[in-house]
Amino acid sequence: MDALTLPTADWQARAGLSELARALGGDLGEARYVGGAVRDTLLGLPVADLDVATAHGPQSVLARLKEAGIRAVPTGLQHGTITAVLESGPVEVTTLRRDVATDGRHATVAFTDDWREDAARRDFTMNALYADMATGRVTDYFEGVADLRAGRVRFIGDPLRRIAEDHLRILRFFRFLARFGDTPDPEGLAACIARANDLMALSRERVSDELLKLLVARSAVEVVGLMQAQGIFVPVLPEIDAGGVARLGRLAARETACGIAPDAIRRLVALVPAEALEAVGARLKLSNMQRKRLALAAGTDGLGSPRALAYRIGTEGAVDRLLLSNAEDAAGAVADLLDWVRPQFPLTGGTLVARGVGKGPDVARLLRRIEDQWIAEGFPDAARVEALMQGELDQRLRSTSS
Repeated sequence: MDALTLPTADWQARAGLSELARALGGDLGEARYVGGAVRDTLLGLPVADLDVATAHGPQSVLARLKEAGIRAVPTGLQHGTITAVLESGPVEVTTLRRDVATDGRHATVAFTDDWREDAARRDFTMNALYADMATGRVTDYFEGVADLRAGRVRFIGDPLRRIAEDHLRILRFFRFLARFGDTPDPEGLAACIARANDLMALSRERVSDELLKLLVARSAVEVVGLMQAQGIFVPVLPEIDAGGVARLGRLAARETACGIAPDAIRRLVALVPAEALEAVGARLKLSNMQRKRLALAAGTDGLGSPRALAYRIGTEGAVDRLLLSNAEDAAGAVADLLDWVRPQFPLTGGTLVARGVGKGPDVARLLRRIEDQWIAEGFPDAARVEALMQGELDQRLRSTSS
């Protein structure tokens, strides 16, 4: 067991944490930080979510928080989880527990006061690290620190058993490999390959959540390629093939070249064949907004220059489509859009009506023609729009006279 202390990090100064530690007996070793906050702090990464494990039962936690004046929300009381709402944000507090029964999707738990027993039910060694709330001293039951330093994602105990307890751990293995790993643990990889069909038992929402997180991880391209080659996607996303992995690689390179952060939905468009995107979006239970973006990014209709495209479908959609396109100058086109502000068309239907155009469909058609010309000319100023309008009005007059 490594004897080390967490390095100083910004999150440790969050308002309300010291009060929470006192309420839970953190100075007596009755509560410890656990999981991602400990892991990421050891790696020097920013910490978003805080989790605390405690030997106190859920009802005791509720009573202690109430006594300390800390708002408590029983978000998962059956599983021993209570959210402490601090001034600086929520902290999940969970009673130490052990699994009584599992079916690959859900677990029935019993509470315990044994820290090692709690650690043993977690998925990977790097996620079973605890830190004393008072001293920061790290407790490591399964050589998680060594695995973390080696970039090794390793299941606690028998990988096949861990996967049988929760099938989602297959996808989590690859997501953590993409985020933290250098080379896959052979035993863990073999178990994921052997049990890939277990993914069919998961809700599509859980699959979607893990996949989208995976797609923006540090080594997403390499890990997705490994998953495709080993048939991991076949049970749930058989549409993903080697061609999709190649497209994902090209997109990732373009994002890097343009200095654009990885985006999960954009990367999903690259990974899945265009003709299958609608079905995949529905299968993964993506939101309507996400599915609309899939369709928009995969569009191929020509809308003129990059700025014309951005004007028509929005800057986000235009950047997506350009990065996903076969255009050689896509990086330059994207760079041109990043600081571009969409102009306001300086003409309204009311102006046309005031100039003698009868209300109704004619106004909309004429307005669209003038706007199309304005876009084609690169968004000239109001004086040019006035000239375009006058030209259209003169043409209408000539047509009427003849």
